Amino acid sequence: MRALLALSVLALTFTGCWEKKVKNLSDAEFDHYYVLKPFMSEESRKTYLKLKTEEERNQYLKDQGLWDRFYKYSPEEREEIVSGAVAVGWTKDKVLMAWGPPHDKQKLVGREAQRSERLVYRFEEQPDGTVLVWAPNSKTEYKAVRLYQVNVLLDDDKVTEIIEKPRWD
Repeated sequence: MRALLALSVLALTFTGCWEKKVKNLSDAEFDHYYVLKPFMSEESRKTYLKLKTEEERNQYLKDQGLWDRFYKYSPEEREEIVSGAVAVGWTKDKVLMAWGPPHDKQKLVGREAQRSERLVYRFEEQPDGTVLVWAPNSKTEYKAVRLYQVNVLLDDDKVTEIIEKPRWD
């Protein structure tokens, strides 16, 4: 039992170590890591962060087919994605890059599109006005001054409606 506990603590320690490497990324690297993270497995994130140079990390993203997923957009669109300014007309990929995976998603029926879904995002607003996408086990939720939800409706992978709700469902 003690060995299992020690192994668990050791695993958590090493997981935390590779995630701390995010702080060593340049601003541009952090931006494309953050927006491409929803499309990367935990293993590919570890591999990316273990690489020593920016050139190696950029090449890794290219080899994985992720680089063009973000850099196919104009600099203005990339800035909108990084800032999280989701808008009607955006593609599902852009929403996922801006806000990450949704808290919940539901297929919708009875709409005029071939494929419709609702992406449910939860947000927490901090005392300084910063808005964070909520994640399970959030370490900042306790100090949030406002918790709210945004439902993003997609028809054929395009945002058709954004509905803000004052409370979480």
